Amino acid sequence: MWKIGHRGACGYAAENSIASFQKALDLGVDALELDVNCSADGTVMVIHDATLDRTTNSHGLVQTKTSAELKTLGIPTLLEVIELVRRRVIINIEFKSKEAMMPTLSLLNQRISEGKNSGSDFLLSSFDWDILAEIAAMNLGFPLGVLYEDLQKDPIVFAQNIHAYSLHPDYKLLTFETVKSIQQKGFKIYPWTVNALEDIERLKSWQVDGIISDFPDRL
Repeated sequence: MWKIGHRGACGYAAENSIASFQKALDLGVDALELDVNCSADGTVMVIHDATLDRTTNSHGLVQTKTSAELKTLGIPTLLEVIELVRRRVIINIEFKSKEAMMPTLSLLNQRISEGKNSGSDFLLSSFDWDILAEIAAMNLGFPLGVLYEDLQKDPIVFAQNIHAYSLHPDYKLLTFETVKSIQQKGFKIYPWTVNALEDIERLKSWQVDGIISDFPDRL
């Protein structure tokens, strides 16, 4: 079972920070989950929100600041995180916006063409299924993960349509039967964000393929 650090190990350090990713690596994760948005100059930055207000001492939209300005606020670039990881673990990149899609794919393809990474070093996910469908249509070979927090649309049918690698549900949606149904259709299942020990133990007993947690040492 994969131990997946949510925004690094954000139970111990500021989310999506270099310190948080280093902590997760120190705790022995199999994968890091992070979020990407774009700066004003088109650099892929690792930050969850479209705004700076919640996670920094600044204000305003991420996309109105340059990468240099954002780095002074402690926000790393995706390239910095990739270089920190050095292919030791999988990087699960969650797209928060359509704007970040092409710059991210461009960066990843450049790394691959230079022989510094392979497509299997990354897992691309999003709650915006249009983004995933668009990436799937490009046939780039990256594993795709379908994020969802409700069942208004059938995630399994969509995952089949785009030949996804994994499903990433809110863990509260799961039962033993749904876990087995997803796995029997050939998908990995990585529920989020699971922090309570009783929930972790229940999901492990159901043999999920991995768990996304703020506290990866609990997994």
